[in-house]
Amino acid sequence: QVHLMESGGGSVQAGGSLRLSCAASPYTDSHYCMAWFRQAPGKEREAVAGIYPGGGSTYYADSVKGRFTISQDNASNTLYLRMSNLKPEDTAVYYCAKTPPSSICGGTWYARLRYLHWGQGTQVTVSS
Repeated sequence: QVHLMESGGGSVQAGGSLRLSCAASPYTDSHYCMAWFRQAPGKEREAVAGIYPGGGSTYYADSVKGRFTISQDNASNTLYLRMSNLKPEDTAVYYCAKTPPSSICGGTWYARLRYLHWGQGTQVTVSS
């Protein structure tokens, strides 16, 4: 059974930074996609950033490009999201997610239905 657990959320003023972490149960191979999603009150859950550990490719939503950085420590099976220059519109619950094994990220990395495993989420609040 795959477990994902996020940490690192909190409250910060606009312009500040946070780093989210996601401890994940490992697969036996590196061919899968991991991503960060977020959901603000009254809005759909949306993809923020993705990473393909098998090749190191990363993917970002336009709204966070240049401000957020996704990375993964393969030794500890930990996913990170470094968020800088945070804005009030970044306020949301942030979730990490993982596809089944033997898959890639590719052009549909942002599709929620591709992700089989989800964490419980961590709240990020950005005040103006």
